[in-house]
Amino acid sequence: MRPHVTISYAQTLDGRLATRTGSSQWISGPESLRFAHELRARHDAIMVGIGTVLADDPRLTVRLAPGRDPLRVVLDSTLRIPPEAAVLRDGAAHGTVVACVAGVAPARRAALEALGATVLALPPRPEGGVDLAALMAALYRRGVASLMVEGGARVITALLRARLADRLAVCVAPKILGEGINAIGDLGITRLADAHMLNDVTVTLCGADVIVQGRLDVGE
Repeated sequence: MRPHVTISYAQTLDGRLATRTGSSQWISGPESLRFAHELRARHDAIMVGIGTVLADDPRLTVRLAPGRDPLRVVLDSTLRIPPEAAVLRDGAAHGTVVACVAGVAPARRAALEALGATVLALPPRPEGGVDLAALMAALYRRGVASLMVEGGARVITALLRARLADRLAVCVAPKILGEGINAIGDLGITRLADAHMLNDVTVTLCGADVIVQGRLDVGE
């Protein structure tokens, strides 16, 4: 048993999440940002990787739409998250879960728990990092029935490779970056017939951006 997982992110026309230097705020326009916050409000939890926290320091709250803040989940296998991160400071830690590999950095774990954060120590994947299936099961046991994943690229790619995503909501901004950070990395696909397909697709104009949504056949 696991949460229903929606991957949502903004990319350029040429599929970049950020420039080659990591600049990503803001790829999408204000209308798309409101859409993202509406989506946050409809989920029990929102997850990002530690790379997103270190690069953008997001609050992961609902501010541009009505609704409650979701539980914040940070995928951080070696507990690199700084105590001054927005998801931890000013009491925010009490609504934040940090997922790491079991046995790493006990002193850092204790410091995070002292701030009020929940630390989930989970088994590692053979290739490194947190076992995502174990994380999904742990979140489900904590009452998380729906999870929104906002990035970054490594987290998105890992979830798709593990076939743990049920839905995709992608904002495509009318911008071209050329060289930059790909939204999705290598999925190990060598035949077009094995491509991850979207079903029940909707395409919505949102300001100057286009929102493409659909159900992933790999998550069933």
